[in-house]
Amino acid sequence: MIGAAEFIEAARARGFGLYSGVPCSYLKPFINYVIDDRTLRYVGAANEGDAVAIAAGAWLGGQLAVAMFQNSGLGNAVNPLSSLTWTFELPVLLIPTLRGEPGGAPDEPQHELMGQITTALLETLQIPWEWFPQEAAEVDGALERACEHLLSERRPYALVMRKGSVAPAALQSEPAARARAAAVPPPASPEVRRADMLRAVQAAAGPDDLLLATTGYTGRELYALDDRPNQLYMVGSMGCAASLGLGLALAQPARRVVVLDGDGALLMRMGVLATVGYERPANLVHVLLDNGVHESTGGQATVSRSVDFPAIAAACGYPRVAAVATPDALASELEVSRGSLSFIHAPVLPGVAADLPRPTIGPAAVARRLRGHLGLE
Repeated sequence: MIGAAEFIEAARARGFGLYSGVPCSYLKPFINYVIDDRTLRYVGAANEGDAVAIAAGAWLGGQLAVAMFQNSGLGNAVNPLSSLTWTFELPVLLIPTLRGEPGGAPDEPQHELMGQITTALLETLQIPWEWFPQEAAEVDGALERACEHLLSERRPYALVMRKGSVAPAALQSEPAARARAAAVPPPASPEVRRADMLRAVQAAAGPDDLLLATTGYTGRELYALDDRPNQLYMVGSMGCAASLGLGLALAQPARRVVVLDGDGALLMRMGVLATVGYERPANLVHVLLDNGVHESTGGQATVSRSVDFPAIAAACGYPRVAAVATPDALASELEVSRGSLSFIHAPVLPGVAADLPRPTIGPAAVARRLRGHLGLE
């Protein structure tokens, strides 16, 4: 058994400054230490996949990060681990626990199967792993092997934590209150297509702004309009755009991050609104391009017509919420929203160009290019 400080301070010395996760009783002293240390950043995620994406976004912005959670949540993290961190080559140090360890202490029945398959699942995802250190003398070696893989292979590495690995540590601090004061705007009705709105975003964005486009046609249209080094086009990892953008915004507080989201994607991981609304990075703008359909898969309807996205964003703590129907209104809102976390709902009409191209730059290359734009490569 080690003290939380023995691992976390050694990790700090290697550049780890952001931790995101979902609690587990095995992780309690570890998370408590990070929360109580005001020089570290802990982002409580709504689910484990969001934690992976937040940590990946931090790396994209130059900050080594940890995603930690109970192994039961590894299933929630499979999608971003297989189509975000692997595909874009975004290294994240994972600390999953091992509830339901075969031959270990008796545990709850819901952990039995995942306990049997946790390490095999990591191997299936091509994530190297080892046991989380249980002796102080093991910490430096474990971190050295983890960092060597993270920085050379640019993909995740896991330290699997068994019960009793970290000595108890009580939480000392209280969560900060967050006022919810944003007014909910009247709804807007779609007048133009998504490409028209994306054109307005590009016109309003400066070279220091960073644009993250969600998976599907959004990224392809942004690329087709104008491929720029400050843009990233997500593929897969549906619903993770806002989490990736949150991590990037926290790692790059001097730059504005504009997340271009879709209704189907946001509905898939809507808990991220609560996380973003609580963290409130002033340099993040969350634009929801809502066409009411899953357009890239054939136009099947989403349920967005019955969802008041601006009201949800306001309730989750976004201090500025707007609804726009035209490119000019979107451009104006992007200008006045500088300096405040903002949510902009932009309903759009379905429809894409028949000859819409796919990016010729691959996911890993576009991530490296963005980091190069930030002076990190």
